Amino acid sequence: MTKHSTVCAGIDIGKLKLDVALTGSKARLEADNSPAGHDKIVAWLKRHKVDRIGVEATGGYEKKLVSVLRRAGSVVVVLQPLQVRAYAQFRLQLAKNDKIDAAMIASCVASVEELHDAPDPRFEAFAAAQTLIDQLSEDIVLYKTRREMAQDETSRAFWKQEILNRQAQARSARKTLRAAMRAHADLAAKLDLIVSVQGVAEKTAMAVLIRMPEIGTLSREEVAALAGLAP
Repeated sequence: MTKHSTVCAGIDIGKLKLDVALTGSKARLEADNSPAGHDKIVAWLKRHKVDRIGVEATGGYEKKLVSVLRRAGSVVVVLQPLQVRAYAQFRLQLAKNDKIDAAMIASCVASVEELHDAPDPRFEAFAAAQTLIDQLSEDIVLYKTRREMAQDETSRAFWKQEILNRQAQARSARKTLRAAMRAHADLAAKLDLIVSVQGVAEKTAMAVLIRMPEIGTLSREEVAALAGLAP
């Protein structure tokens, strides 16, 4: 019998550069964290017949590369820094430099037994829009506090107008997001499922589906239980 060995790569993400390493190989690659660098990495990974790629979440610097790799058909696992750090501690390898990090990420992703489907790419834009709405809502709360604490009518009028502006911006952003999500029949059906739970408004359903896409696979009863609205 022929034993198949999974070839895994680890990519250490930096703001300006990327370091790539393979399991069971001394092959290394350094590339810029740019479109040209991403294309270079895709070609290199294909040449080495990589089956799985591990990338450490770095607060956003990894997102464009991950999108490029997934569009190229690669299996990409986004690891949390805590996972890689714990794995390194288990292996008693705590040295810190780029090449060791890339190799450690490769070993870490090779040890992952259960792979999950890649997130729906549509949700990346939806998440950005929802973040804007959340930030506008936070501004409204802050501005209401400032209005209440204002000592003169001019200041109170100023903050009142700022509140009205943010409320209008939030309504507009939410309306645009709603239309974008409901343009997809499957997402519209999931929104309707969540809204069917008593006490859940559509704007809440949108936020829940965006932040927890897996909730769209649950039944109405499971959604209600998760939301804490079922006995």
